[in-house]
Amino acid sequence: MADGNAMADIRGLDIQKLVVGFSEEDLVLEKFVNKSPTSAREVRWYQKTAGWLDSTDTTAITASQIANTASKALPFVVEQTWTRNTSYIKKYFVESPLISDEDLRDSDVDILATNLHDLTRAVQRQVELAIYNVITESDTPATIQTVAITNEWDDYANCNPIEDLLKAKEYLVNYAYNPEGAIFAMRPDVMRFLITWLISTKGSSIPGFSSQKVESGVVMELLGIRCVTTTAVTSDKAVLFVSQTACTLKEFLPITSYIVDDPGLGKKIRIAREVVPILTDPKSVVFFSNIGPT
Repeated sequence: MADGNAMADIRGLDIQKLVVGFSEEDLVLEKFVNKSPTSAREVRWYQKTAGWLDSTDTTAITASQIANTASKALPFVVEQTWTRNTSYIKKYFVESPLISDEDLRDSDVDILATNLHDLTRAVQRQVELAIYNVITESDTPATIQTVAITNEWDDYANCNPIEDLLKAKEYLVNYAYNPEGAIFAMRPDVMRFLITWLISTKGSSIPGFSSQKVESGVVMELLGIRCVTTTAVTSDKAVLFVSQTACTLKEFLPITSYIVDDPGLGKKIRIAREVVPILTDPKSVVFFSNIGPT
């Protein structure tokens, strides 16, 4: 029998509070997407055409026409276009093996907490992967923007990460997105390449890049870009996207725990979450390929 409130205590532990806490530990990408609840498993949403209202991506009205309207002439009619889409909620669901009543009575709290921790991480890991796959269109860009790296970032003598990142920021500006504070997600090895190149190859020639910023081994900000690492990113790839804009995470069921009681034997712990990430603004994403290593 499941505890519908998901608030059951085992040996004085509030399972749901632990699960919610654990769900916040390893999230990287989810911190930078827009989150909103939904009351239906079928989500209908609208995608606005990116760009300025002065080109053929809207109504074929040019900037020169808008800026040079004749005296007493009627204004040009300009409107944005929208595309209707439908997405469907996915359920992420795992459970523990049966924890015997005897173990529940005399086991260390750390054992139970570790079990809860790893179950929660298993769910959150899959959500993290889903967000990455949606943002990057599963590493096969169709509508998002792309940057092909000429020289991989572990080629310290020939690579130029600064130019690559500035080029990506330029792409965002071209579609009227503000690139300042954008998120650059990469694998830990690519972060290593970037830091090594900045310190060992360029050193103090990078403006505003001081030793304090790399004391922890993580570049927190570079060129107005916030750099994060996650193994959800595919090898030889990286992605730059506008925070709280590129992707929306629709949540039908927040991270929730259930206690399944088998009288006389023990209990199982189940962790569930029902969400779907949606790529609402594809032009606010720039996908990097050939960043190294393969």
